Amino acid sequence: MIATIDHGAVRELRLARPPANALDPELIAALGASVAAAPSAGARALVLSGAPGIFSGGLDVPYLLTLDRAAIAATWRSFYRLMHLLAASPVPVIAALTGHSPAGGAVIAIFCDARIMAEGDFKIGLNEVRVGIPMPPVIYQAARRLVGARQAERLCVSGALISPAEAARVGLIDEVAPAESVVERAVGLASSLLSLPPAAMTATRKLARADLVALFDGGLDQELDDVLEVWFSAETRTTLQGLRDRLAARKD
Repeated sequence: MIATIDHGAVRELRLARPPANALDPELIAALGASVAAAPSAGARALVLSGAPGIFSGGLDVPYLLTLDRAAIAATWRSFYRLMHLLAASPVPVIAALTGHSPAGGAVIAIFCDARIMAEGDFKIGLNEVRVGIPMPPVIYQAARRLVGARQAERLCVSGALISPAEAARVGLIDEVAPAESVVERAVGLASSLLSLPPAAMTATRKLARADLVALFDGGLDQELDDVLEVWFSAETRTTLQGLRDRLAARKD
């Protein structure tokens, strides 16, 4: 589910769950394990990538709708662990957004150090509201940190999916690159960070990201309980089931 490609000291972790790299419990856990293990394996920076045209389509809603309460609770805890691992990574993590990056795909990206997205007819956004999920506070605060209060409110309340160009304009991503060179550009950016005096870069990066890491301080049991309650609420289940049915219709 995760393909590993080493570019010298930069390790690329490529999501490999076709067709859309949808986030099911196995992929979430595999990505978290890969992020956690990479520094001790010698990686000095990471690049997260996907398939041409798709980084990740977000949570695998059709599959998750089949799971019971205990399994959904475990999935959300695993997803929060992944966000925390990215936020607190001891090495830089660059998102190479190789295509569409809605919902969970965008969430992964906002916890990385930087985001480079493929140029083209692609969309990115935190569209949780559109599928019946109120924005979890940790994710909202991470988005607010990235784009500012006004844009975070606009993007999250409306659940807007926006183009790479608009995402760069509002600060949701850092750069747009030709689709064929997104990974190369992300590896280059990671390598440029590694060319800096390492102790100075690492200490300053830790200082700069302390507020992001602090979002996970003090325990998130209540937030996770709230997310779980919402997942099984009538409104959310109805909206998610409608999404599932629309996705199934597209395959017919």
